[in-house]
Parts: sequence; C-alpha cells; structure tokens
Amino acid sequence: MEHIKRLFQNNRRWVAAMTQTDPEFFRKRAVPAEPHFLFIGCSDSRVPADSLTGTTPGEIFVHRNIANQVFTADLNVLSVLQFAVEVLHVGNVIVCGHYGCAGVQAACGTAPLGLVDNWLGNIRNVMRLHRQELEAIADPADRLRRLIDLNVLEQVYNLSQTPVVQKAWQSGATLLLHGLVYQLEDGLLKDLALGIDSPEKAEALAHAAGHAR
Repeated sequence: MEHIKRLFQNNRRWVAAMTQTDPEFFRKRAVPAEPHFLFIGCSDSRVPADSLTGTTPGEIFVHRNIANQVFTADLNVLSVLQFAVEVLHVGNVIVCGHYGCAGVQAACGTAPLGLVDNWLGNIRNVMRLHRQELEAIADPADRLRRLIDLNVLEQVYNLSQTPVVQKAWQSGATLLLHGLVYQLEDGLLKDLALGIDSPEKAEALAHAAGHAR
C-alpha cells in the first residue's frame, strides 16, 4: 500500500505546484480537449509522452502498447486513431519508439514468451524484410538500434495504410505522420521521418527504409 499512497502524495504536491504557478491551471483544462498531436508510443515506463515532449495536459492524445505497434487489424489503436483524427481533429500523428526497447529485443530471441509472442510477430516481419541489412551490422547493440529505427518506420507506413488516414488524405485534410525515436541515455528525440502527408510520401518512405512494397 505504501507505493499507492506515494502516488497520492505526489499528486497533491503536483497540484500545489501547478496552482501556485497558475491558480487557473486546472480550470482551464476542464474544457473539451483540443490536442494537436496523437502520440503512439511504447508502454515502457521510462518513456513518458508528456514529459519527454514538454507538453501540458490537453496538448497531446496518447496511445501506448508494447514496442509502439500499429496493426491495421488492431481495433484499439484504430479506434484511438479515428477518434483523434475525426473527432479531435489532430493534425499530427507520431509513432515514437525508443532505444533499449525490451519488446524489440525480445522479438530478436527464440525463447518462448507466451501470449506476447503473438504481439511481437510484426517485429519479426520487420526483421525478415530487412534481414540483409541487419545481418551486415556486426555489433549486436548497433543491430538492435537499427531494428528499433526500422520498426518505427514500418509502423508509420502501417499508419498510412489505415482507412482513417487514407480517408483524411483523400478529403484534403492536412494530416502529418511522423516517426521518432527517444534516446533513453540523453533524453533527446531523434527524427526518422517527418511530415508524411500523402500515399506517395508513404511509399517513398518504405523504399528509403530499404524495401519495396
């Protein structure tokens, strides 16, 4: 129980700090949210979307799962995406991976992991698509970092293939897809792909990543 009590203590300290800086902080955020971003990130506890982007409550809509995956048959991520784009009218959708991702690392192994093996299958497909490039990297740490990059780019491409994004682009809406990686060792974001706003740019991204569709 001491751990959950600590959360309440932290919450009270946070409320006091916010209201001391701005007495209207919470009242101003009690209105309907109008975020500019949808952030699709990893569930890893070291990757806090608000903190690493410097955003305040109401600025960023967040969806997280193991290894920041975007499955075109995953009703969870598709529902979040549709709500963000069609109801909240976000203009930017971010896929953010991170170095040191345990999910991506687990996908590289052969040990059975149970239910999560089904989830990691998509990463193994990324490995297969880029096998030649990955096998040419001698250092295992560098190989893992590159796979993490490639996984992010693959998920950005998967986003571009969803009906929600395709519909937005066809209607002429400005919807930008971005691929980022968070570096745990220094806290900085690295851009892999910015401003994908059409099927043509999505296909170009796939080619640039090292394989054709």
